[in-house]
Amino acid sequence: MPELCPNDQQVSDGANLLISMLVRYPEIGTINFNPEANSLKLTFMISGIPSASDYKTIKQLIINSVAAYHMLEGTPATATDVDLSSYEQVAMLTVSRDVHTMSRGEIDLTIKLLRDRFADRLIADHNDSMLEEDLLFQEEVIENMLENMRSQYNDHHSLIGIREDGRVFVFNK
Repeated sequence: MPELCPNDQQVSDGANLLISMLVRYPEIGTINFNPEANSLKLTFMISGIPSASDYKTIKQLIINSVAAYHMLEGTPATATDVDLSSYEQVAMLTVSRDVHTMSRGEIDLTIKLLRDRFADRLIADHNDSMLEEDLLFQEEVIENMLENMRSQYNDHHSLIGIREDGRVFVFNK
């Protein structure tokens, strides 16, 4: 594994983005950052396997909603990709988006759609000790790190952020 220098601001921004997103959004199970495609993959865990028609419906709903969000915001949107995989009785719904057009509002929208569609089946690692100020701080950090990643991230470190037992880990792949 390559060694990271504490002064490497770009890696720090990428790691901070993943940490803040996982802390702020307990519904996100893992996040993968691919610097070559400059994209983020957000993976959500769902208890039970959705039917093919449920998957098709939520996939189209997410794609259409993200496109509508960007149209209303007046920002360009690139393709949104939604994939479903499963392991035993857990489904993993992965939403892939490019960092250049992704926004915190879009992440909020996607999570609200998943909450509405899957209710108590959406697996989340809630942290009741988080105060409103902490959540607002994390939202501000996410906006800043997304902006930094849009404007200056040109490093080649793939990052993965995971949540495990109430803790958040970020690794350099």
